[in-house]
Amino acid sequence: MQATMQAAKIDSAPKTARNKVIITCAVTGAIHTPTLSPALPFTPAEIAKQAIAAAEAGAAILHLHARNPRDGSPTGDPNVFAEFLTPIHSATDAVINLTTGGSPEMTVEQRLAAALQFRP
Repeated sequence: MQATMQAAKIDSAPKTARNKVIITCAVTGAIHTPTLSPALPFTPAEIAKQAIAAAEAGAAILHLHARNPRDGSPTGDPNVFAEFLTPIHSATDAVINLTTGGSPEMTVEQRLAAALQFRP
């Protein structure tokens, strides 16, 4: 009965409401490194450029991981996040979602550092 009522609500919704989509883009993915794909952005400039392009292409949410600009390994360093957050904020109105994931080797404090500093 409950499922039937929910289906009736969906069927009676205006067509435009049923066709709306929210696109999220994770520009770097989670623990990926340049050794897995040469197309992976890992410098702050590359991350900003691809995040802005994703927003321009229709992404409403940008899920962002930082990478060590020297080797592409995951980092929770707020200084690295700061380098790409400013240009992204300036160029888009996308929702910014900072990861708290990072890598399995990162501590909880390292994972939360950027989110606590920038409070997106």
